[in-house]
Amino acid sequence: MARTMDPLAKKIFKGVLVAELVGIFGAYFLFKKMNTSQDFRQTMSKKFPFILEVYYKSTEHSGMYGIREQDQEKWLNSKN
Repeated sequence: MARTMDPLAKKIFKGVLVAELVGIFGAYFLFKKMNTSQDFRQTMSKKFPFILEVYYKSTEHSGMYGIREQDQEKWLNSKN
């Protein structure tokens, strides 16, 4: 005999699955936006510096160095 899930369990499972997919796509689009826009990274540094730190560490871990330094240099020059 095949066991079927009751309707409440199905709804919970679908809700969790949708939440996971939204989280994955949200993280992807946030990373893509930060990866292509230095101005967006500056906004993130003011509002959510911990998220920007995760971005910097992940890019450095993947072998892309110098992004943090380029950002800091541009932001310092724009203040002067």
